[in-house]
Amino acid sequence: MQPPRLIFDAHLDISMNAMDSNRDQRLTLEEIRRSELLSTDGLVFRSRNTVCFPELRRARIGIIVATQIARYSPKFHKLPGWTSPEQAWAHTQGQLAYYRAMEDLGELRQLRTKAELEAHAKLWRDADDSQTATLPIGYLLSLEGADSILSWKHLEKARGDGLVALGPVHYGPGVYGHGTDDSGPLTARGRDLLKEMEKLGLILDATHLCDESFADALSRFSGPVWASHHNCRALANWNRQLADHQIKQLVERGAVIGMAFDAIMMVHGWHHTKSTPAEFGLRIEKICEHIDHICQIAGNAAHVGIGTDLDGGFGTEQTPMDLNSIADLTTLQPLLQKRGYSAADIEGILSGNFLRFLTKHLP
Repeated sequence: MQPPRLIFDAHLDISMNAMDSNRDQRLTLEEIRRSELLSTDGLVFRSRNTVCFPELRRARIGIIVATQIARYSPKFHKLPGWTSPEQAWAHTQGQLAYYRAMEDLGELRQLRTKAELEAHAKLWRDADDSQTATLPIGYLLSLEGADSILSWKHLEKARGDGLVALGPVHYGPGVYGHGTDDSGPLTARGRDLLKEMEKLGLILDATHLCDESFADALSRFSGPVWASHHNCRALANWNRQLADHQIKQLVERGAVIGMAFDAIMMVHGWHHTKSTPAEFGLRIEKICEHIDHICQIAGNAAHVGIGTDLDGGFGTEQTPMDLNSIADLTTLQPLLQKRGYSAADIEGILSGNFLRFLTKHLP
């Protein structure tokens, strides 16, 4: 089987790493790691990053969903964040400015429509390896957690700036609902948010919705739904992951679920900042079990994709032992082939399923 001509990653916090972690992602992996060797901020992921533009190109990851993210954390809140939603909004605008700067340099190209997506996918599939080294990486804009949306006019502006998908919540309680490690339905404002999203044609990202908010959102929202970076609770017992009945609901809605490569989302019993990949013998192949699980529930391989979440606040201290770079995603192809997946199934998992979904739902 020929190596993949295109890989689609449905969740990368590119601007967060640039703006919050101060990483110039035009540099090589080694250059970024060396620059962080003397870091004094105490962050465990320093010098352990896996993502940069050269590595994306090396793996032919030519299209990504790139996020904006800024949560609101009022006084005495347990989670870090901005003191006001207005500050959160301003931070997302700084992240947008970063993407625009990378577009000006030819590093990135924003994709807003079906025609742009199809043309960019063809550009990458037709290019040889020497050409992909300089091709722009296509990105679709997503907002992870909606705390920064101050009004429906702000949501309209975000849509005008090319926002394609939106996840209402992140961790804990938020303005619009309840997220990971929390409980409760959407807030009244969250229910109104879904109505506005439908009007604007935005994709609902079900990732991070707690069980009650997940059920509430899917019962109220009639537009397109995906789960950009979400593994299986049956294999990683934490409320952050999807229960089997939730996977079934997403499949029934025509959703695609992106497989994440954060160790805490891949195995049972991982203890954050304490466990190590070696303790679990964790390798990339473990994600194939999550893929198998979803395919068994769906009855096909049409609802699984890749949403790595790599460098999403962690590094190689919390990835499979054989994942040193995001470019190691290419090893998925032979692993899936060994498990009996057809060439068409593998192409769908690596890019085709999310591309088909977007072709159906983009303007």
